[in-house]
Amino acid sequence: MGKTKYRFNTQTLQVEEVRLTFKDYLKKFLSICAAGLVFASGVIFLAYTFFESPKERMLERELEQFKLQYEVLNDRMNRVNRVLSDLQDRDDNIYRVILEAEPIPSSVRKAGVGGTDRYARLDGYKNSEIIINTTKKLDKIERQLYVQSKSFDEVFNMAKNKENMLAALPAIQPMKNRDLKRLSSYFGYRTDPFYKVKKFHEGLDFSAPVGTEIYATGDGVVTSVKYSRRGYGNRLEIDHGYNYKTVYAHCADFNVKRGEKIKRGQVIGHVGNTGKSTAPHLHYEVRKSGKPVNPIYYFFNDLTPGQFERIIELSKLPSQTLD
Repeated sequence: MGKTKYRFNTQTLQVEEVRLTFKDYLKKFLSICAAGLVFASGVIFLAYTFFESPKERMLERELEQFKLQYEVLNDRMNRVNRVLSDLQDRDDNIYRVILEAEPIPSSVRKAGVGGTDRYARLDGYKNSEIIINTTKKLDKIERQLYVQSKSFDEVFNMAKNKENMLAALPAIQPMKNRDLKRLSSYFGYRTDPFYKVKKFHEGLDFSAPVGTEIYATGDGVVTSVKYSRRGYGNRLEIDHGYNYKTVYAHCADFNVKRGEKIKRGQVIGHVGNTGKSTAPHLHYEVRKSGKPVNPIYYFFNDLTPGQFERIIELSKLPSQTLD
């Protein structure tokens, strides 16, 4: 039974029993609820601010584990990148050099993937940056592995065709010249016999009597036979494949025709004095990927080491071309 409360009535000057109405009970109840709510809110605030729940501790441990696994994954991707870079370096600077092939351009190896919204589906999350960067790394590795795989397929096919390639290389001199006395002008800047100025000479001049036999320096197909009284005069061109071509100029005549397949050492024509020429000779060029290169470096089937050293020394001396 609740305790009875009294109050002094100043108007009647009597002590009266306090009788609570329903409204008074309701106010009392609400005030108690409000105080309880404030107290509970404070307790919850303190608990969540300064104390961790078991679930939070579990999630934190899981997050730390994810971070560790990401670091491990990132380290593994870096190692794969280093191995891939080593394979690319070997491919460009060893395998392709041995097989006389052009290296894969850097622009091809590092080509990007189109599409500005490629990673849009990964955006908008709390850890989107980590996810996107990891995906980009994987995409880059995937592209480079694809290019490298195709390159190795090409290198494998080239290795299988090595015998054919060696037969096609312009590896002998275009005429009999064991004593090296017929080489009268070399590759590089030389004096033009007509204009007396320095001019880049894109081949070698072999002096010889008119009618001297000219040999094909490698297997290939005759792609051009031209007769002319100007410039290179009567000129023949052979495509050896593997980005190699040879040019034979100032000839007297030819023993082959356009489209004919020829073998190294086959007689293809004779020395002449046609076109812009000061004396009977053969102007001989080697072109790789469309650019003239020094033919001396391709005489390895014809020269001993001593002869090669001698011809290199002779090529450094100033001289005048015959055309």
